[in-house]
Amino acid sequence: MLTDHQLALKAPALRRRMLQLIADAGAGHTGGGLSCLDILNVLYNRVLNITPETVDSPTRDRYVQSKGHCVEALYAVMADRGYFPDSDLNTVCHYKSYYVGHPTRKIKGMEMNTGALGHGLPICIGMALAARQDSAAFRVFTLLGDGELAEGSNWEAAMAAAHYKLDNLVAILDHNTLQITGHTKDVMSNEPLDEKWRAFGWEVRSINGHDYAELTKALTTPHPGKPLIVIANTVKGKGVSFMENVGKWHHGVPSETELATALTELTALEKKLSAA
Repeated sequence: MLTDHQLALKAPALRRRMLQLIADAGAGHTGGGLSCLDILNVLYNRVLNITPETVDSPTRDRYVQSKGHCVEALYAVMADRGYFPDSDLNTVCHYKSYYVGHPTRKIKGMEMNTGALGHGLPICIGMALAARQDSAAFRVFTLLGDGELAEGSNWEAAMAAAHYKLDNLVAILDHNTLQITGHTKDVMSNEPLDEKWRAFGWEVRSINGHDYAELTKALTTPHPGKPLIVIANTVKGKGVSFMENVGKWHHGVPSETELATALTELTALEKKLSAA
């Protein structure tokens, strides 16, 4: 298993790749991709019981990226893990490419087509119930976004998951507090999130979503008799100074100059970490 330092060293390169994909495609979700990248880094390098060789195994863990619009971060992480050649990503958002702006099952390792917000959690409840019916030991993970929680389907699903005591289900909220039209507190206030999920019958863990040790502990500690929500407090645009906590980068595409500045910052961070 990779150490915290090894994960930290990997992150700047993943962020650079993600930004390059978005710039080349001329479209994408920059801020949310950068905020959830450390979560994906931990999931795919430490937590999920799945490899490129076991994507069809009935006992593999399932991961569903409900906030599918941030698929560029997932592409970068999965290519790094060897699910598909990195060169495939040169076709992102090109005509006839499978690598479109949301996850699709046409790509090796993608469990579900997602992107219509509010669908991932209900789908995962079906998967978790099926695992129980089959006496299978795999777990089901899904990543949600802040704006997504305005979708009522999530709360219906939350009630169902608690009713069935789905302790093989883990939801992760990329809680960067911004959504496409502004701060969640202004657009559709949803706090106090921890109390709401707890009231719905879930185990709740609130952590720093950029801390590898906290993420690992939260995602791997058992939660018997209850589904788990990990509220991962993150920074939108994490890792690039002029993108952090700036709403316009929700789906902003960097100009050539902005991309060069961002890549320089991330390279400098990588060198600093390498020297530590």
